[in-house]
Amino acid sequence: MSYIDPDWINGFLGGLIIGLAACIYLLFNGRIMGASGIVGSLVDCTAGSGAVERIIFLAGLVGAPLLMAFVVVVPPTNLTDNILVIVAGGVLVGLGTRIGNGCTSGHGVCGISRLSMRGLVATLCYLGAGFICVALLRHVWGII
Repeated sequence: MSYIDPDWINGFLGGLIIGLAACIYLLFNGRIMGASGIVGSLVDCTAGSGAVERIIFLAGLVGAPLLMAFVVVVPPTNLTDNILVIVAGGVLVGLGTRIGNGCTSGHGVCGISRLSMRGLVATLCYLGAGFICVALLRHVWGII
């Protein structure tokens, strides 16, 4: 009997849940579930009457993994203890989503599923940039 690594199952189930959430959000709101757009509209105060629903959505986005931690064993992560690295990463991600006019959930999940050329190009760009960064930082410079 061989051992089957369940990591791919968790990723598969997580992807299904994210896709289902994107479908439900589109069905009930008529808008795509782009997390950076939702956060951006709250930050620049353009959410208007939809602010409450967006805050609830973001609370669910943050709260669901916290609640899941009570149900399943959370595997260890490789997250750094350096708060400056975490903050810098967050700022760079936020900057990138503003420059790219969307984030992975907007372009990758919602854009590609709607056959959006902009979503496909954006997804290929951020995946390519990620591959290049890992190749350089891990395999060339040995930083990570």
